[in-house]
Amino acid sequence: MFSEEETIISQLTRTIYDGRGPLYLAAIAATTVILLMAANTAFADFPRLSALAAKDGFLPRQLTFRGSRLVYSNGIVTLSVIACILIVIFKASVTLLIPLYAIGVFLSFTLSQTGMAKRWWKIGKLKDGEEVVEQGSTLKYEPGWQYKMLINGFGAVCTAVVMVVFAVTKFTEGAWVVLILIPFLVAIFFTIHHHYKDLASHLSLDKFGGLPIRQPRHRVFMPVSSIHQGTMEALRYAKLLSDDVTAVHVMVDPEETEKVQKKWKTWGEGTRLVILDSPFRLFVEPLLEYLEGVIDQKQPNETITIVVPQFMPSKRWHKALHMRTAEVLRQELLSKHGVVVTDVPYHVHKRSEGVDP
Repeated sequence: MFSEEETIISQLTRTIYDGRGPLYLAAIAATTVILLMAANTAFADFPRLSALAAKDGFLPRQLTFRGSRLVYSNGIVTLSVIACILIVIFKASVTLLIPLYAIGVFLSFTLSQTGMAKRWWKIGKLKDGEEVVEQGSTLKYEPGWQYKMLINGFGAVCTAVVMVVFAVTKFTEGAWVVLILIPFLVAIFFTIHHHYKDLASHLSLDKFGGLPIRQPRHRVFMPVSSIHQGTMEALRYAKLLSDDVTAVHVMVDPEETEKVQKKWKTWGEGTRLVILDSPFRLFVEPLLEYLEGVIDQKQPNETITIVVPQFMPSKRWHKALHMRTAEVLRQELLSKHGVVVTDVPYHVHKRSEGVDP
């Protein structure tokens, strides 16, 4: 009798052994081990399959990277997330998940055997001793290719018929999800592939004539909120890049701005300081407005670098206590041509421990 609480195997085993005795428990344990091995197959092969697809440019490149244990960790994590999503959506109901499994299995059988049949058909067109190198494989003439193509073609037809039967009979029980999801995934795969091909064409050196001759002018701008040792390290780095350095301070508090000006006369090493008025006590917005004005008026082939001092506290949660000016400027300005945003880390904990003088 059909039940959502007890599997058919459990019902049959319980009926055969007349209860839930040792033999029943042994049969259920053996079934559990088989299912675990079947699940492990997916986690062993999906990462490798996704890595091959990613290598060909149909999935994100991150899936080709191996982890510290020499396995495709990103693929394993991806499959785990997908499995959790399916369990949540279908409420862990085996009845609803079976159509997804069946259609997916027989579809993969159909595609793989169709691919093999096509491969044998290509091999049949070759002459004896001829060799053709394709992406991911090498084709050589083999005698008896007709029989192999016939076997794979017949297998593809059989699995395709089973897949169609499952799709029709189980359509209202969840099979419709697969029928909609598969074309959607295929569209995503080809979109990813198109992106990688388009990016490769833009980055290719085949028609590259070399970098344009740049003018020697290189301007550096450095936001300054207050004068401290981190500011001095950033200023030292900025002067290594160019002699044309401009420090920019946003005046939120007039008294604080006056202190900044006095300290800058002592520690600024002659670098010019621009004061931006902020009547609404904003910091990032006036700074972005000023920098965008400079960028709009920059000369052709001129490079502008934004150097931002950044604190590197000893504890990660301390980062929430400081402004992430570098990240904000990077997000806003990286789309501008000829602009470089870099942050100069200042390790506070080293100073407190007496590492630096």
